[in-house]
Amino acid sequence: MRRLRQLSLASRLLLASLLTLTLALPLAGAGLSHYFRTTATAAFDERLDALLNVVVAGLAWAPAQEQLVHERSLGDPRFEQVFSGWYWQISDGAERVLTSRSLWDQRLPVRSHRQVMIRDLEGPRGTPLRVIERDIQLAPLDGPLHVSVAVSRETLDAELAHFTRLVTLLLVGLGVLLLVTLALQVRWGLAPLRRLQADLRQVENGDAERLDTRLSPELARLAQAMNGVLDRDRRLMTHARHAAGNLAHALKTPVSVLTTLADGTDEPRRTRIRDELTRIDAAVRHHLARASAAGDAALAPRVAASDVLAPIFAGLGRLAKRRGLTLSHRLPAEMRVRMEAQDLQELVGNLLDNALRWAKGRVEVRGGNDAGGSWLEVEDDGPGMDEAQRQAALTRGARLDEQRPGNGLGLAIVADLVKLSGGRLELARSPLGGLAVRVWLPDRPFQPYA
Repeated sequence: MRRLRQLSLASRLLLASLLTLTLALPLAGAGLSHYFRTTATAAFDERLDALLNVVVAGLAWAPAQEQLVHERSLGDPRFEQVFSGWYWQISDGAERVLTSRSLWDQRLPVRSHRQVMIRDLEGPRGTPLRVIERDIQLAPLDGPLHVSVAVSRETLDAELAHFTRLVTLLLVGLGVLLLVTLALQVRWGLAPLRRLQADLRQVENGDAERLDTRLSPELARLAQAMNGVLDRDRRLMTHARHAAGNLAHALKTPVSVLTTLADGTDEPRRTRIRDELTRIDAAVRHHLARASAAGDAALAPRVAASDVLAPIFAGLGRLAKRRGLTLSHRLPAEMRVRMEAQDLQELVGNLLDNALRWAKGRVEVRGGNDAGGSWLEVEDDGPGMDEAQRQAALTRGARLDEQRPGNGLGLAIVADLVKLSGGRLELARSPLGGLAVRVWLPDRPFQPYA
């Protein structure tokens, strides 16, 4: 039952049609075979009855010889051929017996019947016979005479078998034709559903933002309702981003004022206040950055990485020159990433900011697409990290060097953005000597990856 529940609509319709045909066609075949058998047997029996009447009409008593004679021909030469399967017999149940030449020295069993009786029996040489018989009274004989006419059933049985084979072949052919026709009907009838499924896959993959509503009336209303849900979700995400930005601006001024007021206090109270304000500022910026990217990753479009990141490379490239650093990037023009443009800029901006802070003279950015997703790698020639430091670097607020500026949130924000998109973040030793940060983002959010 569980497997049946998991069947597709097309499979269910075809299975139901197959079961219907499996039940209906054999019943139809049995009904046709029964009707033909009844009709053919009735016609056969009518012929036997006519032959019986001819035999009875030709029967007479010869007084001179004191024996039974038959004065008429039945008009069929098979009654003259020995063991042809066509026989007649007249008997009083004792010594008086008159038979067709075809019966030769054999005799048909006698069973008295005042009415016409038809039955099947085995005749000479094992031939199946259809027998019609009755009792008649012939003057001047005192007792009744039993008249029988028997004809081989082989012709009738062969005709019935031929009809059965023909009906079977026709019904099998009809069943195959109906199944093919039903399969075509199901495929044509479910074509709008397949189009809707393809549109949903494009929305999931970020290749489209809305569903095509040029469908059948029933599915068009469904597509319109789904488009309404998608539009509402995008509006909510936009509103959430704006609210996060407004909250950031609203908190920036009070924190700055409190920092200024803390400068007027005496030590060690001033240091404690400034430390707590720094923690507040870092925590607020972290959660605001995460909230601004916390939309539904399934609705994120596929963006051209080189176009989206061009402003980031331009701005940070100028900063790198002022510091005497070289920032190089190699991103394929056809590279597309499944992520909101703002989130991608936030992700790469944090990685480059961290790399430029620690690099001695060189930072490199590379990227590309692979099976199921896209990847970005940022490397520097700084001091790098050991394994323990790489693990700690992904922890929010961790500081590796109190002598350097920064709050330690860059990599943690990147890790949150990657997690929200269903990707992965890896830290390793760079061939340049410093840190290598590799980010993999799936084409379909939250799909399993190796």
